[in-house]
Amino acid sequence: MTTKADTEQPDVQQLADDNTVILDTPIRRGTNSIESITLRKPNSGELRGVSLVDLLRMDVASVIKVLPRISTPSLTAVEVSAMDPADLLELGSKISGFLLQKSAKTDASLVA
Repeated sequence: MTTKADTEQPDVQQLADDNTVILDTPIRRGTNSIESITLRKPNSGELRGVSLVDLLRMDVASVIKVLPRISTPSLTAVEVSAMDPADLLELGSKISGFLLQKSAKTDASLVA
């Protein structure tokens, strides 16, 4: 039996949590520490100057270029360049996921 709650779209908070990465190594910014980063799906203009194929392959230079454009808090290219590789990989995989259509994510079992 399917209930109304089963068929509703996920709420904004759940989507934000899906796009939030808790960093293994927090980023130091002055006296503050950034411990998590939330990404939003980029629009086409924010992908200018970057090969989509390179983003799908999680090319480091491409991720470093796009990440500051779509992150909250907004990061600098220098901060991204100094990031722990494990954190960069996690954020890169989120960016790659943004480039896939919903049907491709379902086919690849990338969505619940």
